[in-house]
Amino acid sequence: MLPATDTISAIATPPGEGGIGIVRVSGAQAFEIARKLFHPLPPKVQSHRIYVGTVVDPDTGEHIDRALLLTFRAPRSYTGEDVVEFSCHGGTVLLRRVLRLTLQQGARLAQPGEFTLRAFLNGQLDLAQAEAVADLVRARTESAQRLAIRQHEGELSRAIHTIRDDMVGILALVEAYLDFSDDLGEMDYDYLSEHLQQLIARCQKLLSTARYGRLTREGATVVIAGRPNVGKSSLLNALLGEERAIVTDIPGTTRDVIRESIQIHGIPVQLRDTAGLRETDDVVERFGVERTHRSLRDADLILFLLSAVEGFTDEDKHLLERLPSERTLLVWNKCDLLSEEAVAALCQHLEKRYAARVFTVSALTGWKLHELLDAIAEQLLGSDWLMPEGAIVTGERHQIALQTAMESLQHAQRSSQEGLPAEFIAGDLRAAVDAVGLITGETATEDIVERIFSDFCIGK
Repeated sequence: MLPATDTISAIATPPGEGGIGIVRVSGAQAFEIARKLFHPLPPKVQSHRIYVGTVVDPDTGEHIDRALLLTFRAPRSYTGEDVVEFSCHGGTVLLRRVLRLTLQQGARLAQPGEFTLRAFLNGQLDLAQAEAVADLVRARTESAQRLAIRQHEGELSRAIHTIRDDMVGILALVEAYLDFSDDLGEMDYDYLSEHLQQLIARCQKLLSTARYGRLTREGATVVIAGRPNVGKSSLLNALLGEERAIVTDIPGTTRDVIRESIQIHGIPVQLRDTAGLRETDDVVERFGVERTHRSLRDADLILFLLSAVEGFTDEDKHLLERLPSERTLLVWNKCDLLSEEAVAALCQHLEKRYAARVFTVSALTGWKLHELLDAIAEQLLGSDWLMPEGAIVTGERHQIALQTAMESLQHAQRSSQEGLPAEFIAGDLRAAVDAVGLITGETATEDIVERIFSDFCIGK
């Protein structure tokens, strides 16, 4: 894919009213367009300057807005091309007029993500860094923002480049044996196997961060489930700190899935309060129960709520046995109504019966809710739910590429351990090099690149 030669323009700020709005122009005609539309400008427009003046319609001489013009000459710009930005007052009609003037003077409307695509094509960013731009814009928590900026600054890219360079070095060694076996003698399979194992371990270490990266970037779904009237809606309200769900003593009050967002230790979490699980003749409630089952299938984690007042019933037992144990936390609610000894006995009974961790809370008083939040984070991310040091895999595309590379390295290592001809090992090494190259873009196809950037917003 070759860098584009035409000039593009788009509104780079969100739609709606605001203090300022920006129209961005990138390409060979950017400075020429600016000179036609922005007055005054000196004979020689310098790079990285802010000029104060007026946006003027060159056909009518009408003053459109008092504005600032920001200038960036290639290659020291976001796209690597000549770029100008009209910083105007943030009105929708005004910005559209300025955009229309840039198009009338020779620019075309930018496609979604085309500014960042040009930055990638012009070598300003690699593919992983470019993806981080979208992550930075969409970040819903501070943890997601920090992770995106680390990737944008090249932390993952540097780790991938180092691994790929070492792969290429080993591949060069194997190919040297292929081409000059008479001079080099027999290949040192032990040396090769040892270095392949080191590369496999480095890929595994990076892959171990993928769950943290995915959950921090995309978020998790936590479903509160259980029989009617065990306090599911009360727990949702308590975790949110506001009265979001209707709470009554009448079983079956919740008829639909209520979705609310919360941040738990840096993870954006969608909490779902669901209809109580039970057999019912009520048509509306039955629809709610069916939606509950769909939510349970999609959940990253299920909080199975039990009433400490009623104890563990046969209905609880029947429902619990249908839930995936690896994604389910058992939670006793209404524990403020029992003595400590009684609560301890309830926990001991379930822990012994199901070999599971059991938590105790009171949605009414907030007792031990913080412990439950810690447990949710630990269940989602593992025992160490703080942001890992070093590079972190953030996207499914990266994870699949790394997994493919590691499998190719494992094939190469088995071949070296079995003393197979160098051709087999070289083929697997080439596949591994190509796989990790997909992450930073060295081996990415045009279809992959277009798919990535089409998901960006216009103006970025």
